[in-house]
Amino acid sequence: MADAAVRSTKPATSKRTPAGGAPTAAHTAAEASEPRIDVDQVTDLLLGTWADTRREAREMIKDPAFWRVDGQSMAEHRERVLSQLHLLVDQGGVHRAFPKAYGGAEDNGANIAGFVELVAADPSLQIKAGVQWGLFGSAVLQLGTKEHHDKWLPGIMSLEIPGAFAMTETGHGSDVAAVGTTATYDPETEEFVIHTPFRAAWKDYLGNAALHGVAATVFAQLITNGVNHGVHCFYVPLRDEHGLFLPGIGGEDDGLKGGLNGIDNGRLHFDQVRVPRTNLLNKYGDVAADGTYSSKISSPGRRFFTMLGTLVQGRVSLDGSASWASALGLDIAITYANQRRQFDSGAGTDEVVLLDYGKHQRRLLPRLATTYASIFAHDEFLQKFDAVFSGKADTDGDREDLETLAAALKPLSTWHALDTLQEAREACGGSGFLAENRLVGLRADLDIYATFEGDNNVLLQLVGKRLLSDFAKQFKGADAATLAKFAVGQTAGRVFHGAGLRQLGQTVSDFGSTARAVERGLRADQQHELLAGRVQQMVTDVAGRLRPASKLSPTEAAAIFNANQSELIEAARAHAELLQWEAFTDAVDRIEHEGTKRVLTWLRDLFGLGLIEKHLAWYLINGRLSAQRAGAVSSYIDRLCLRLRPHAQDLVDAFGYEPEHVRASIASGAEQQRQDEAREYYRALTESGNAPISEKLANKQK
Repeated sequence: MADAAVRSTKPATSKRTPAGGAPTAAHTAAEASEPRIDVDQVTDLLLGTWADTRREAREMIKDPAFWRVDGQSMAEHRERVLSQLHLLVDQGGVHRAFPKAYGGAEDNGANIAGFVELVAADPSLQIKAGVQWGLFGSAVLQLGTKEHHDKWLPGIMSLEIPGAFAMTETGHGSDVAAVGTTATYDPETEEFVIHTPFRAAWKDYLGNAALHGVAATVFAQLITNGVNHGVHCFYVPLRDEHGLFLPGIGGEDDGLKGGLNGIDNGRLHFDQVRVPRTNLLNKYGDVAADGTYSSKISSPGRRFFTMLGTLVQGRVSLDGSASWASALGLDIAITYANQRRQFDSGAGTDEVVLLDYGKHQRRLLPRLATTYASIFAHDEFLQKFDAVFSGKADTDGDREDLETLAAALKPLSTWHALDTLQEAREACGGSGFLAENRLVGLRADLDIYATFEGDNNVLLQLVGKRLLSDFAKQFKGADAATLAKFAVGQTAGRVFHGAGLRQLGQTVSDFGSTARAVERGLRADQQHELLAGRVQQMVTDVAGRLRPASKLSPTEAAAIFNANQSELIEAARAHAELLQWEAFTDAVDRIEHEGTKRVLTWLRDLFGLGLIEKHLAWYLINGRLSAQRAGAVSSYIDRLCLRLRPHAQDLVDAFGYEPEHVRASIASGAEQQRQDEAREYYRALTESGNAPISEKLANKQK
């Protein structure tokens, strides 16, 4: 790769005047002398619990063999990614979660941490690796028993058995319980008959299905003795040694996609395909030779969710990957904004660095704050995941909490990544549209993250239902009057103080001036109360409207739920935002270095106030903020952006990416060189006395 595509070892940094040494936007003397963050310490904080594993993975992907090559055909990209998977095997980069008995490390948290870092190499590589070891391999590991592990795990780990994870169907994505593929047991031959009875039941969008997969873990309705026991998972061979489909199996290539074209996604269908009874991955449900079904989990619904819960790591992985993809995009965009100049000040001075413009700060710095929040929340999420899967904290309640966390955080981080990468692209102008600067490629590849491993809105609905369930437990047996009293308590600010809550509804006169009100902002406890109070009231309001449903017919009850679905999803989103804010605050509280703590507190405040600004209409309608206080929120955000501007480069440098990870020419120092060359040219021209004068000046001299 050309040197221009790799950032210089000494990028522009806010430890000095940004981007070339010219004076920038006015800052107060106090602000200019503020302590800087300790970049290395912040990097350690961001890399989190499994920092060593992340560094190991980042060191591995410095090798250009792991990098995406723009301009390849789909076929070339697919073969390159397959070769990269073999490199991962050779370097031991994908076996951390597997049992030690098979050469793994039984370290689930480290496995996800290392996997997440692959997004900086090529998202196609990352997701194909996730299909092979995080989905296909994990299904065998988590849903199978020792017999299955002995038989298939070694080949899966070594890539001798490339496989597909055949859950999604053309007609059913998030609604896995309703898949159409069947697995009917035949006691005479002791075989299951796998069949797709109609076109919508074809398995679809499956990585490794179009070309490379020789087997699949197929999710199908298990039917034995005329009874459907719900969705179970079966190991089904797909292709022979020549790469041809086995009898009864067919498929199609999904072809060119909007992104991730290094993955051979395809469709599969089955026409009365027989597999041995023992190919049922039977950890949670088994069928005896005579067709008798048995399970330690008597409830079909609980059994189904238990099986799917074992595969939650896909959502954990996407949450982290999206968070770090946002970090990579902001590293590129903010580094460029610290070097690129456009328009002079109007007084004949040097052109202004992009990041010195208030609007540019508003575009990028709040997204930087959200990215920090997302990364900190992901590490707490990953700790929970590791505790459950290692057995340290593996109760039914722990698994339910993990699934709720996954359903809450994955939507926010993936939506944020798409928004951030698009804004970063636009903030870099035409340069951002060039493939060599990676923003368009990352945006295209991450597009699907918002809908696979669970559509984001469907996941948030699951969170909303959990919030309602917890609410119901809290008020089990309570009468309508008790609930009404609680609801009034949630809106006490509106009832007793028309201007808002007692501690938050001060008028401008309380502070003497708007400027002082803005300066004081909203403290951490006030931010938390606003964010938490919003969740509580939204859940309470929805619960109150749904309460009559228990006395209605199923059809009428469904209609009431549907009428409140949108608000329930918004309550779930508010809950997830609160989780991110709390994770950010926990991280800030762990910092001892004074300058670092101060700057990251500002960044946390920018995140919190950004959420409040985003939902200002709700806070005003519900009496949670006075009109004056609401108006001050946006002004304070502007001030925070100005405060954070001198630290912006440090904050993206703290992501810890090196030139081999960034690989964007506009973040390589090349732009700084162009700007320095141009300024030196005009300086020399002016000093030579040969510089032409402007037409306006010439006219004045006449």
